[in-house]
Amino acid sequence: MYELTDSDLEILEAIKNVVDGIAAMWGEHTEVLLHSLDTNNPSVIKIQNGHITGRDVGAPITNIAIEKLNQGKDVSEAYITRSPDGKTLRSVTTVIRNRYNQPIGLLCINSNLDAPFQSLVRSLIPEYTAAPANVTNELFARSNEEMLLQTIEGVQTEVLEDPTIPPSKRSREIVEKLYEQGLFELKDSAQIAAKGLDISIHTIYRHLRMLKGTEAC
Repeated sequence: MYELTDSDLEILEAIKNVVDGIAAMWGEHTEVLLHSLDTNNPSVIKIQNGHITGRDVGAPITNIAIEKLNQGKDVSEAYITRSPDGKTLRSVTTVIRNRYNQPIGLLCINSNLDAPFQSLVRSLIPEYTAAPANVTNELFARSNEEMLLQTIEGVQTEVLEDPTIPPSKRSREIVEKLYEQGLFELKDSAQIAAKGLDISIHTIYRHLRMLKGTEAC
């Protein structure tokens, strides 16, 4: 460990969102925390679900965290440990490095294996359990083109099935919906949209100019 620089601290600050994301994904029975390895104060600088081990921001680095750091692996194998109140935890420790390959932090994940199964399931899929109709179909495409074409197909079907949209307005409506989803931020999206909708690239650009002009007003 050494005294962290401003650049090192910026890296750790950016990773705080990762802590939130992992905790949101795995629910209340998984503790996620970020250790700073600043030699002046090696401690927890971000934590979610700290009730699992009873820790909060400012808690000192653990002996196991130091051990994992010294093993030379950037991502540890999963290991079993226990919380202060006896919970069985399955843990993984990941080393965070700066541009000079120096370790500056540790991202630690501790899952409570003693959590009741039903509570664990509810924490993993709360929205699905409460309202299955709200499940969103996410497109896991293998390329940008495939993802765009699948999205276009879905939006096109939605517009074509809406009797309130006259045929003369349908292509603009489709382009507008794709624009609102941010699809035209992707490379070659206009060309792919023209191909998927079987309209000219000039028509796509005309609709986009109109949309951007309306936005500017």
